[in-house]
Amino acid sequence: MTFLRTYLLFFTLILSHLTLNASSINIAVATNVSYATEELKESFSQLYPEITVNIILGSSGKLAAQISHGAPYGLFMSANMLYPQKLFAQDIATTKPRIYTQGLLILFSKNKQDYTQGIKILKNQKIQKISMANPKTAPYGTAAYEALHNAHIYENIQSKLIFAESISQTLSYVFSGADIALVAKSSLYSAKMSMYKERIHWIELDQTLYQPIKQGVVLLKPSKKDEAYKLFYEFLFSDTAQKIFKKYGYQKI
Repeated sequence: MTFLRTYLLFFTLILSHLTLNASSINIAVATNVSYATEELKESFSQLYPEITVNIILGSSGKLAAQISHGAPYGLFMSANMLYPQKLFAQDIATTKPRIYTQGLLILFSKNKQDYTQGIKILKNQKIQKISMANPKTAPYGTAAYEALHNAHIYENIQSKLIFAESISQTLSYVFSGADIALVAKSSLYSAKMSMYKERIHWIELDQTLYQPIKQGVVLLKPSKKDEAYKLFYEFLFSDTAQKIFKKYGYQKI
């Protein structure tokens, strides 16, 4: 009987291990994190090689709306705390929002600029089109909007603004007609951006101009069916993941 119990326990553990490692998980991620996702996935895969991580990118507002309408995501990495908090209040998220990283804003142009005036360069008559994320749906747009108001230049440059749905679209606009963009610092960390230099093509905005961009993560109801979501959730707070976030233009928490 003891042998049989031991055998059954061993068999159960092996089966559980195989089931876990065969998982495929769907994670909704704010687009500003897109450049860090591949390295996050690679590092997580080294720990759990048979868990497939599927990343779905989008603006935080749109992803939250999809989740509210039943999208099969088990984890949501937002660009702010507001959307995760709403999902938790609606009993859609199963964990309280937790800050996994903090974002930073920059001014970026594909052309050389004189950034000695800081954000007030946007008042320059040579700058006719400024792209920024939509403050109604994108947290980095909210931060940009706040920075423009706190710098007391919003009224001066309002007519120049071009609104995008996400940070990635904001950046694309500056390569297709806009003179300059207010984007996430993390946008700098793709191969095509390596040629652009600080103080020549971009500057980091004064952090006192906007509230800290605290990015929140929550587990969602589908995570109850698969422990792999919890493993990825905990991985985000590991030293390994936090170093990756810092490497890609974020502040470690």
